[in-house]
Order: sequence, then structure tokens, then C-alpha cells
Amino acid sequence: MEEKKSAQHEARPIAGKPKKSIKGCVKKFCKNKANLVWLIIIVIVLVAAGYFFLVKNKSTDLGKDAIKTEVENYVNTNLMQGGEKATVKDVTEYDGLYKVTLNVSGQDITTYVTKDGKEFFPQALNTGESLSQNSGQQQQQQNATVPKQSVPDVTLFVMSYCPYGTQTEKGILPVVNALGSKIKFNIEFVDYSMHNDASTGDRKELDENLRQYCIEKNQPNVYLNYLSCFLKSQEPGQESACMASAGVNTTQVSSCMAQTDTQYDVTKDFNNQSTWVGGFPPFNVEKADNEKYNVQGSPTLVVNGTVVSPNRDPESLLQTICSGFTDQPAACKQQLSTTAPSPGFGGGTDASGSGSSSANCGS
Repeated sequence: MEEKKSAQHEARPIAGKPKKSIKGCVKKFCKNKANLVWLIIIVIVLVAAGYFFLVKNKSTDLGKDAIKTEVENYVNTNLMQGGEKATVKDVTEYDGLYKVTLNVSGQDITTYVTKDGKEFFPQALNTGESLSQNSGQQQQQQNATVPKQSVPDVTLFVMSYCPYGTQTEKGILPVVNALGSKIKFNIEFVDYSMHNDASTGDRKELDENLRQYCIEKNQPNVYLNYLSCFLKSQEPGQESACMASAGVNTTQVSSCMAQTDTQYDVTKDFNNQSTWVGGFPPFNVEKADNEKYNVQGSPTLVVNGTVVSPNRDPESLLQTICSGFTDQPAACKQQLSTTAPSPGFGGGTDASGSGSSSANCGS
């Protein structure tokens, strides 16, 4: 009983200070015009913020069918050249985005699109590392100091059907033609191959890797002519037509391909998926150099033993390679195109942003 009385006593207002109601406080506050103005401003801000976050900032999901149409229209209007057409094979949800599988000239390319269709990403980086780690590595490669040599040694690692590898090849060919014998240049192949289809027995990239390896090894004087032709388009039988136009000894190439295939178990590994790494068959023909330079994907450019990642326009590639000369020749001062070629085969220029050093084919 005493506890109850005490509680009641504590609940009473202190003498001389009557209890204020909320209504009374608001009324008194609003009598001050300055306070009233600020109150109105605060209410307007809160309403506007609520509208922005609840309405304006709400993302729109167009749905898979609409995204399929949007991507096909965008790619065919802005990226494709020479009458080639891209088709969307599949659209799936992926980490808040839509993952879109495009088929271009018989090869599948994975791209990503925001659900409202406003942002298009040619490729997602999947490095197994944090973005900050990967960004640091890329920046390091871009800013790498190339050692000087009287004759720079330039090696470009690619997969023959990787759209970003072919993009870099198209960008570097004008540089190689401009510098000629002043540099030592060669193409090598990544030690796994992504652009085949075991379910149908399609091993086009493995075969093309072998073909180019053999042409460059045994007939280096015609290799760049063959490569230039090969990069123009991917029509059926294009390889044979390009070998004929470049003057390639096809008998020698066939013999070399068969011998190299056996020596490095190319077909054997393709047929035995237990040997595959990361879901792709190995291509071990130039594995030693892949390991030497820690090659992870296509393209990878090495100048005088240093991995570098310049943009893929001819001018950027020229300046990067020329930085490896002890004494730069006059050819380094010429101005080449500052626009990157389009990814994949054919002519045209890049409109996807993949002309920077980031987009690549890698597991």
C-alpha cells in the first residue's frame, strides 16, 4: 500500500509548473513566424525525400522478354558490323542483374544488363578476388614500367575466338606493320580454350589455335596476312580462303597440326573432361610461357617480359610498345588511330567500352 502511494506521489506534477500538453507546445511554437517557416520547409523536404526514394528511386524490372528485345536491338544497331547479326540465346537473373547470353557469328558471349535496361555491361569481372585487389592489379599493369631493349620483345596471348582477343589483334596489327622488324612480335595462345562445344563436338577454337600456331611457326612471313584476313569475318570456309589468299602451304599446316595435336594431347584432353580446368579444355602448346607470365585470360600483352594493359586502340598500343625501346625509332612518333576496334570479327569501332584494358575472356 505504501509503495502504491509513493508511486502516485511521484506521478504528480511539481508545484508551480503545470503539465504542458503537446497541443499547447505546438500552438506556442507555431505562433513564432520563423519557427513556422522552418516547420513548413522541413515538411516539404521530408515529403520530397519520401517521394524520391519510394517512387523516383524505385527500379523498374522490364522482364526477361523485354530485356531480350532491348539487348538484341542495342547490339545489332550499335556494335555489329558487316551485316552480321547477334541473337540472344538466354536471359537469366544474376545478382540483381540480368545475365544475357548472346550468340555472335557462332560463338556465345555473356553480357549483363540492369533490370531497367539502362546499363549494359559487356562483361563481368570474375577474378576470385575483391574488386579493390583486382583494380589495383589492373592499375599496376597499366602503369608498369617496361624495361628498355634495342629490339622490344612483344607477345600477345589470346584465344583465337575470344572477341576481346580479336579486338586487341585488330588494334595491334597497325602497330606491328608500322614498326616492322624493329620489334620481335608473336602471337601465343592461352593454355585453355573457352569457345568450343563438347556436346556437339565443335572444337573450332582448338583447331584455329593449332592452325595459327603452325602457320606462325613454319611460315612466319605469311602469318600476319592470314591473321588479318581471318579477323575480317567468320563465314564458313573462311580459314581455307584466308590461307589461299595469304599463300599458306596447306599441306605443311595440316601435317604440323596433326603432329602438334598428338604431342600436346589436344584432342585427347578435349574428349576427356576430367582433364578440363574451370570447365574448359586445356591447350598446353604454349603452357610454359603462360606459367612464366601468369597468363589468366585473353588478351594478355607482354612487352620485354612485363605484363601491361594499355587500351586497345592502335595509338595506345604503339606508345606502350615504344616505351620498351632503348632508342625510339621515328615510327614511334607517327599518329595512329585513337579509337579501339570493335570486339569480335569484322570492321568497325568499339561502342561498348570494351576498348579499355578490362574486358577479357577468362575463367
